[in-house]
Amino acid sequence: MNIPANLKYTKDHEWVSIDGDVATVGITDFAQKELGDIVYVEVETLDQTLAKDEVFGTVEAVKTVSDLFLPLSGEIIEFNEELETTPEAVNSDAYGAGWMVKVKISDASEIDSLLSSEDYKALIGA
Repeated sequence: MNIPANLKYTKDHEWVSIDGDVATVGITDFAQKELGDIVYVEVETLDQTLAKDEVFGTVEAVKTVSDLFLPLSGEIIEFNEELETTPEAVNSDAYGAGWMVKVKISDASEIDSLLSSEDYKALIGA
């Protein structure tokens, strides 16, 4: 199981990479394995400001559809448009080409509520 130590995580199986006041968000390797083959990623919240834990999109796999929850409050400033034609990138490279959105963080104090890689490993029993 790939759980990079340099990222933060949520109980909803999203990963977060923070660079200044911008967070890049995707789903974890664990989540993509649980979902199976991903066939569609939908994000209709581009340029919207959402609160932490609000739904920012959905990911559709062959057998299920799952909501995506925003790990930090802020404005969705970018969507990985490559996922429109190659959603399987989430399966093959969850922490790289499979990123989903970039968020301009509006409340940096929320970063402290994210899980470390060790905390996330404990959550999923890895």
